[in-house]
Amino acid sequence: MKKIFLISLIFVGSNAFAAVPWWQHPTICRLNPANCYTTMGTGYDSGIWDANANCWGMKLICGDALTNTNNDTLVGRTEIARGTNINSDYDTDILNGDCFGVRKSTTDGTRVSVNGHMVRVWCNDVLELVNKPVVETIESGQVTYDNTQPSCADLASENYVAIANGKCFGKYYDSGRYYVQCNGEIPTLIVLNGANYETGNTSYPITQSDADALFNQMYERVHQ
Repeated sequence: MKKIFLISLIFVGSNAFAAVPWWQHPTICRLNPANCYTTMGTGYDSGIWDANANCWGMKLICGDALTNTNNDTLVGRTEIARGTNINSDYDTDILNGDCFGVRKSTTDGTRVSVNGHMVRVWCNDVLELVNKPVVETIESGQVTYDNTQPSCADLASENYVAIANGKCFGKYYDSGRYYVQCNGEIPTLIVLNGANYETGNTSYPITQSDADALFNQMYERVHQ
């Protein structure tokens, strides 16, 4: 009699569990945190089903960070992890307005990634001034390709030097007061002090006596 009663309880319990609709079972709709976004705000669409990740919610990637389109696009978590159609120069973990994707940069922001190379950010108008192509204009300046970076001679022709000027490169020196001389890619800034210093020009002092004479002339002009 006891055995029959025990079997009856098991049977009743099994029927009770089976009577619960499948969508109300506690484990059916739980998301795996390893595969899904646990929180979603700006830059996400929580109402879109990500079929490959088996989760609700997709990330809006900025068009500039994509290789197959220029439009902001919802991309699945699996595709982002694999780098599918993602431009490797961009960090898709950083929010850029309403979408994700910011060009990778150094901590100080003076260099960014272009075609896999960390290149200098040039202050606005410097690249156009030395006839170099502008790949992109960003908040701190402009960037060009690794193989089209302006040389010391390019910059010196406009009296610029490739030194950091805030968060960009390219500092101008008054051509009436300074002359930029290049030793390869190493610039030297020469203070003119009234001398006419140009390549091929022999009017600047060569000997010590010439330098003394020029100094005396400058001294006399100042103390007249």
